[in-house]
Amino acid sequence: MNDKRFFDTNILFYAYDTSDPGKQSTAEGLIRQAAADASGVISTQVLGEFFHATVTRKAVLNAQEAAQAIRALAGLQVVEIDLRLVHAAIAYHRQYQLRYWDALVLAAAKRAACVELLTEDFNDGQHYDGVRSASSAV
Repeated sequence: MNDKRFFDTNILFYAYDTSDPGKQSTAEGLIRQAAADASGVISTQVLGEFFHATVTRKAVLNAQEAAQAIRALAGLQVVEIDLRLVHAAIAYHRQYQLRYWDALVLAAAKRAACVELLTEDFNDGQHYDGVRSASSAV
């Protein structure tokens, strides 16, 4: 099995945003590969943010299309947010001076034993408690 990779909202968004075909193609390929080899991880937070970003903030999908897109992500492992994860996020917020929502993504990635976090919200190549940020993936 490949090393696990956590997908932040922006990577999922790019897979459905037609305004940048290069990013769209790359994001689609990353997600497809992660689903195929069972290395992809997301969280319930990311799913909620994806729905909001695609339907409300940028309106690249309607609600039905976004729901279908979320169902299509069934090949990825989903980390659920619970009280222990909230406490871990608060600790990461304090330790790394991250925004709370970014710290919650990091906590979910760490819980799922991901070695890499695909996001544009962290410094590329920086390590956070054993999870490496890859902001240049897309």
